[in-house]
Amino acid sequence: MATSANTARKNAEEHLTKMEGRYRNLLEAAPDAMIVVNQAGEIVLLNLQAEKQFGYSRDELVGQKVTNIIPQGFAERLIADGLRSDEEALAQQIGTGIELSAVRKDASEFPIELMLSPLESADGILVTAAIRNISVRKAAEEHLTKTEARYRGLLEAAPDAMVVVNQAGEIVLLNLQAEKQFGYSRDELVGQKVTNIIPQGFAERLIADGLRSADEALAQQIGTGIELTALRKDASEFPIELMLSPLESVDGILVTAAIRDISVRKAAEELQAKTEARYRGLLEAAPDAMVVVNQAGEIVLLNLQAEKQFGYSRDELVGQKVTNIIPQGFAERLIADGLRSAEEALAQQIGTGIELTALRKNGSEFPIELMLSPLESTDGILVTAAIRDIATRRELEHQFRQAQKMEAVGQLTGGVAHDFNNLLTVITCTIEGIAEAVADNPELLAMAKSIDQAAERGAQLTQRMLAFARKQPLQSRTLDLNEVATRMMGMLRRMLSEDIDVKTKLGAELWTATADGNQVEDAILNLAINARDAMPTGGNLVIETDNVTLDKRYAAHNAEVTPGDYVSIAVSDSGTGMSADIMERAFEPFYTTKEVGRGTGLGLSMVYGFAKQSRGHVKIYSEVGQGTTIRLFLPRAAPDSASQIAAKSSVQERRPGNETILVVEDDPLVRGVVLTMLRGLGYRVREAADAQAALNILSQGDPIDLLFTDIVMPGGMSGWELVEAARIERPALKALFTSGYSDRILKERARGGMDIRLLAKPYRSRSLGEAIRAVLDHDGDLAPITRQA
Repeated sequence: MATSANTARKNAEEHLTKMEGRYRNLLEAAPDAMIVVNQAGEIVLLNLQAEKQFGYSRDELVGQKVTNIIPQGFAERLIADGLRSDEEALAQQIGTGIELSAVRKDASEFPIELMLSPLESADGILVTAAIRNISVRKAAEEHLTKTEARYRGLLEAAPDAMVVVNQAGEIVLLNLQAEKQFGYSRDELVGQKVTNIIPQGFAERLIADGLRSADEALAQQIGTGIELTALRKDASEFPIELMLSPLESVDGILVTAAIRDISVRKAAEELQAKTEARYRGLLEAAPDAMVVVNQAGEIVLLNLQAEKQFGYSRDELVGQKVTNIIPQGFAERLIADGLRSAEEALAQQIGTGIELTALRKNGSEFPIELMLSPLESTDGILVTAAIRDIATRRELEHQFRQAQKMEAVGQLTGGVAHDFNNLLTVITCTIEGIAEAVADNPELLAMAKSIDQAAERGAQLTQRMLAFARKQPLQSRTLDLNEVATRMMGMLRRMLSEDIDVKTKLGAELWTATADGNQVEDAILNLAINARDAMPTGGNLVIETDNVTLDKRYAAHNAEVTPGDYVSIAVSDSGTGMSADIMERAFEPFYTTKEVGRGTGLGLSMVYGFAKQSRGHVKIYSEVGQGTTIRLFLPRAAPDSASQIAAKSSVQERRPGNETILVVEDDPLVRGVVLTMLRGLGYRVREAADAQAALNILSQGDPIDLLFTDIVMPGGMSGWELVEAARIERPALKALFTSGYSDRILKERARGGMDIRLLAKPYRSRSLGEAIRAVLDHDGDLAPITRQA
């Protein structure tokens, strides 16, 4: 029996040895530290990972208490007073991950997680503990805890509902706004499918079968505002807009969805759709370009005028920055960093016309005036800008300033010419007597004739100055400009050089014009001379006539033009042309680009003054190197008007008289010469330096047969006012006026029944004698007498 017992024990030991070998191999292959503890709490077995993890050799740990490496928790939980209680304690721990602290040989602590399992042995139940170092996980969990706190703070502060969804489509996180918006508590939503609150569209777009397809689906949605329909807890639906972003986590990529309730916006859009038609109608009917700009400086609306004005289509401008069409000034004044500053900037501009420069699609610039007004919308305060193209207005303002300058220069020029005419009157009235007195002295007679010729040239100069000042005497009549141009061709060909080809281009069925024929010829002559000087090496000169109607639109772009029918006569050359700055000053008196001695600078100014005085218009068309055309527009004569040629006075015999003449002249030199000449003709004379002195003489009751008075005099009373006042007491008093200005002054201001006769300065003694006799011998109204050479 003893032999059988020994054999059985030997076989058992042999089997145990083999089993222990296989068990030890499994223990060494485990990725975690593995220790086997007996019921006394002693380590009986361990693997290489345990040696590495705790820093002990195998021999140092085997037989030692497990409390040497796991000081607290392990032994208390597993080792009790008796076997039964140990089994019960162990049964409660099996399969449970126990988190404890372990101690290395160097006394450093580290967190571990235990996974326990029983092991039957000949010595009873042992405990196998798989020990995992969880230092990395604990550090990650600690970092995640801090990060989550910050992230949750941001999440709760968001103005929109925020929902975080995992790849399975489950809600893992949400904020307070999401609770309010959907009507659920946080606990009710966490763990639920996102399809419970967003039934259609969200999951289909983002959640796919696997991670890769989910990533791809999410990538397509990032930064896109997705409009869907959401569902509240009470089953009511409402429109939302989603903005999606990825969130990396230990569990993979999550999706953070910012969910905005757009019910108000949708209602506003619906209202806007209804009102926009009415608003757009007003916008399209506006005469100016209208552009609506948001706070970001982007154009959100515009009208047809804006398309035309800037050269863009509507689709090209909507959504673009306003700085594309108004590069400087607009955005700087209106668009600020925030809404409040933008509103303040806008408030300062409302109702103010801001002048800026705008840019068309073709790159050309033009001046504009902005009138701004606020427009409240669901997206905040917009700015409505009425944009007016003021290029025409600028041009008119420039023309007006130019006209004012020309008027001022004209007043000065006219005043100078008036005073100069007085001096010339003294010269021309005395030189005839001097010439008679020295007739037998050839040298003195030649000198007298030179003085006479110089005076005549001075008279011509003053006439041109008066023409510019619009104060020259005119004798308007009905003219055929074709006949005038044809008649002048022979003279022009003789006057111009042979290398200039002179042609006419006469309009068919040309209307007749109302103008002074002599002044028309002088104007053509002056223009032809200017054209000749612009073609030093020869060229072409064309005189062209045509019927022209200047409408209100043309008048709106050209100062001092009255809409109506005109007859135009144009002189064109193929010469050097004029630059813009020269054209601007071309009509100024004494302005010339010619060298000294080749012109007075009065040619074009005479044409300008003549056109304006004739109630016409003159225009220059020129480009440097392309030649010049100057077009003179004269008023069309009434279709049924007969020839209005002014009646010429018959030459009166210069015979002595014995009547009494009251001479009223403020210039003492002129007055003295006139008195001398009239006495020489046998007249009795009285003299007065101004109107009041003349009235004092008339009030004395002495017989006065003729009142010879200057028109423009000091003292506040003109010559025509003097005659009107004198005829209150002396209705039959005859009058002869004299002036260096136009007879139109009398015609426009004289009352009915007044005899109107003008002797223009400067005049000669013969002209004075003829004019005096003509008035004394005539009983009715007389045509004006102009200066005779």
